[in-house]
Amino acid sequence: MKKLLIRSALVGGKKRDVLIDGDRIEKIAADIDAGDCKVIDADGLTALPAFVDMHVHLREPGYEYKEDIESGSRAAVAGGFSAVCCMPNTNPVTDNKYIVRYIKDRAKEVDLAKVYPIAAVSVGQKGETITEMGKLKEAGAVAFSDDGRPVESAQLMRIALEYAGGFNMPVISHCEDLSLVNDGVMNEGFTATLAGYKGITRASEEVMVARDIVLAETLGARVHIAHISTKGSAQLIREAKARGVKVTCETCPHYFAATDALLEGGDANAKVNPPLREESDRLAMIEAIKDGTVDAIVTDHAPHAKHEKEGGLIGAANGISGIETSFALSYTTLVRSGAITLEKLSELMTANPAGIVGIECGALKEGALADITLVDLDAKYTIDKNKFFSKGKNTPFHGKEVYGKVRYTLVDGKIKYKEV
Repeated sequence: MKKLLIRSALVGGKKRDVLIDGDRIEKIAADIDAGDCKVIDADGLTALPAFVDMHVHLREPGYEYKEDIESGSRAAVAGGFSAVCCMPNTNPVTDNKYIVRYIKDRAKEVDLAKVYPIAAVSVGQKGETITEMGKLKEAGAVAFSDDGRPVESAQLMRIALEYAGGFNMPVISHCEDLSLVNDGVMNEGFTATLAGYKGITRASEEVMVARDIVLAETLGARVHIAHISTKGSAQLIREAKARGVKVTCETCPHYFAATDALLEGGDANAKVNPPLREESDRLAMIEAIKDGTVDAIVTDHAPHAKHEKEGGLIGAANGISGIETSFALSYTTLVRSGAITLEKLSELMTANPAGIVGIECGALKEGALADITLVDLDAKYTIDKNKFFSKGKNTPFHGKEVYGKVRYTLVDGKIKYKEV
């Protein structure tokens, strides 16, 4: 097999060649002899470690009409991702070793992005009985979560944290007090009042964040808080980290690139759980990213069929199809604004999430896996949902101008996406 040479890419701000042998980076240097290598001309492109998304919904098995492993993986590599971790709210739920193995085997057949299953905390995601975590880990699960639903029982969450900790596995907590959601459809605030919709208080998220921090602190266990959206959640986590609590957290591009103002006209494509918040929360998410409170940027990629987003906010499904827009929204909002550096964004989208779930990804150096994305940082374009590889076209960012176009994605040294 011929070696692959990426010619004249920007690596750490310097023009370099990247020589790939098999699935590893052999050498990074200036003016490497191409010999008989296959060559990618990357002049004008920036090389980054391919992105890692530790929170996606691929919908298979059971909801293939929304998305399947093939369409989701194709969308992932188009978005610059080499690895994704898929949530367990499938049908049947990913709560046993057979479904974990099915997902892994199906991903190997598709042979695009690497897919790492996240298994359920509770059997059937019913919040009653803990899953067989040891067997799920052996089958290939990398974390546990009941995402899509909260673990309402504090006792069950305590058991989950203790058991998962014994296997050195993270529990990813969907923090939501359903009694405080109270049939709300968007953030409780000015826009909800103006539009006449029932709102969801920030407290519905924050009280569960507080509970899980207390449990983690009491047990000396680690917990990962999913998709934080409020300034209060960020402050709780910031203070807990200062005390030495083993808590990590993530947020999504839609929480720092948008607000609930998008819902004023009733656009269900902006309906997501937790809901888009107000400008003060958006700015708080950026501040939490800047100061290290936020450990990872994820997409919470939640594709839905067209009919599930029609008919108004009240009956519409929650979720945004976000894996193909994540980098551009993040780069445009965070880096071009000067909030953080490109290096920091790369850490948030690669090494940090990979480290939380314990997978080998997120490095661009000699000897590392050749998972690489080549991006044109100066490319300005308009997001077009009709060009998504994902089955889910549900995005509130259709028509938005952004910067940062993925041109190539390499997984294990093989080109899995090339923009045509």
